[in-house]
Amino acid sequence: MSSVTRAPGGLSSLGGRLGTAAVYGSVMLSVIIFAGTLGLAIVMSIAAVLAVIEFYAITRREHRLPNEVFGVVAVACMPIATALWGQLGLSTVLAASIVLSLIWHVAFAQVRASDTAVTLFGAVYTGYALSHLVLIRALDSGTELALAVVISVWANDVFAYLVGSTVGRHRMSPNISPNKSWEGFASGTLFTMATWGAVYGIVGAAGGEPVLSLGWHLILGLAVAMAAVIGDLAESRLKREAGVKDSGTLLPGHGGFLDRFDSLILVSIVAFYLLEWGSTL
Repeated sequence: MSSVTRAPGGLSSLGGRLGTAAVYGSVMLSVIIFAGTLGLAIVMSIAAVLAVIEFYAITRREHRLPNEVFGVVAVACMPIATALWGQLGLSTVLAASIVLSLIWHVAFAQVRASDTAVTLFGAVYTGYALSHLVLIRALDSGTELALAVVISVWANDVFAYLVGSTVGRHRMSPNISPNKSWEGFASGTLFTMATWGAVYGIVGAAGGEPVLSLGWHLILGLAVAMAAVIGDLAESRLKREAGVKDSGTLLPGHGGFLDRFDSLILVSIVAFYLLEWGSTL
């Protein structure tokens, strides 16, 4: 959630937001550093399940009838299968989800195409997307790369907020997220690119040989910044269409899990494939 023009709420709201961010940040960093790929997968599974439950609740407000049980089981399995069997495990769960969703669609006459589509999209949007952070953690130097992904999303969020709330004047997408500004977007992008540039420098200073060039790190930073904003705007539009302010209430100051992970959802996919392509060039 980034590129805002002003801070909402008062001191209590800010305190809740900071407290939630501190707990969330500590958990994410600790899991990535100490818990390994499977530990991260378990955390991503829990987060994705809570996010997809919120997603299905939003779509029900638009009179869709997703199969929550089917979707939640698929989402819970995706990160775990990814940690155990890599991309093959993730693809297998996705393929099984497609097959089973079509069986469900055929078996029950009251199920509409939109219901099946929403069920599958919810699983892909949350579980499939966040499983790519698990794939990143499993790469060579995966700990450092997963940390870079998460920290760069935070850098984008924080600096877009600080600049957008103080000097933001030009609204970025007033019909979807009125508080976002181009000034905040530019600031968030610069600091995201700087984060990835710092990763390159830190690896070199530690005596290692960066797999990717400095230029590719900066491209990654630019792509991550754009994906973070698009992910945030996409979730904002979902909520606006359904007439809700937050996806949930589980995270004080942040809304729900879908609100908290909206940027990371898209960033995880973009970062993983850019890292893979970069290593082959």
